[in-house]
Amino acid sequence: MLKKMALSLMILNLTACNEDNDSIYAAPPTVNTPEILIIGHRGASALRPEHTLAAYQKAIDDGADFIEPDLVATKDGYLVARHENEIGETTNVSELPQFADRKTTKVIDGVSLTGWFTEDFHLNELNQLKARERIPQIRPNNVQYNDLYNIPTLEQIIELADQHYQKTGKIIGLYIETKHPTYFQQQNLALENSLLMSLAKHKYTREIAPVYLQSFEISNLKAMREQLDQLNSIKQIKIIQLYGGKSTQPADAAMQKLTINYGDMATVAGLKEVAKYADGVGPSKTYILPNTQAATVTSFVKDAHAVGLKVHPYTLRPENEFLPDYLDCGVNPAERCETGAIKEYELFFEAGVDGIFTDDPGLGRKALLNYQASLK
Repeated sequence: MLKKMALSLMILNLTACNEDNDSIYAAPPTVNTPEILIIGHRGASALRPEHTLAAYQKAIDDGADFIEPDLVATKDGYLVARHENEIGETTNVSELPQFADRKTTKVIDGVSLTGWFTEDFHLNELNQLKARERIPQIRPNNVQYNDLYNIPTLEQIIELADQHYQKTGKIIGLYIETKHPTYFQQQNLALENSLLMSLAKHKYTREIAPVYLQSFEISNLKAMREQLDQLNSIKQIKIIQLYGGKSTQPADAAMQKLTINYGDMATVAGLKEVAKYADGVGPSKTYILPNTQAATVTSFVKDAHAVGLKVHPYTLRPENEFLPDYLDCGVNPAERCETGAIKEYELFFEAGVDGIFTDDPGLGRKALLNYQASLK
């Protein structure tokens, strides 16, 4: 991976010099990053089908500081936004007879999956699909938006944020996750080069907006850190290490037969190692507050801050299904429980986090404003 990424250094710098018409922009503004970030997880995915331009726009309209696209690759190397490369659950592909023969079974990061996969479609074929709500049993109101929106490319997402900036002057950051990077590298569809080239091509991501790059794997983050340290073309970029379940391993570590797991990476010593290549960490929320009645804050935030890492836990959601039992509003898993959700936000703010991933940025913003007002 390092050799391939090194070869793109010259291309990245040339791309940064030649793509944009800089005359349409004023001098790059100074970005004042809020103390606590509201990150639109897959857009405003509690209110629109996830990873659509409509979901990202709703997140922006509702007060998100960042929008979060997950990226996977098409057969012809374009980067598109899906939570997984298997798209049977989030599109109408299963109903399109022209793609019936694309259904297959693959092993992705050690897990056997059957369905339709982005890497088996050219972009012009993916453009024939429409997005659908991933969890209609929990978010039935989102079903009304099924089959209205295309699968967006990274380029379209950058353009959406840039157009909002040009119209309003408000800078929206991009918080980008590369999905299954080792798997895609094995398919000769490595995500990182295309990602960095796209970021360098657009002045918005090159000079104006903060851009955070995150992954559950380790090797690709280290490789991007090494490359970015050699570049002058992308100004406001951060590397974030994501954390899965404590007993599970990063996919690249498992493939390399290493013994390290996410629990190891969450220790004081583990966080020190992460701080050598990352600017922050994205743990599952239970690393900080267990889902128990006696919600005792762990030392994770304090330990991460001690080695200079920002902490952005995932994912705060407003439905009973996702809230701790002591905060939910009843037995209906699909019920939207704003009182419990706001209390959960406040608990994380009190725990000292630097930002939160939320499926409902508007509710997150409301909770943050309430919390900040209570401190005055």
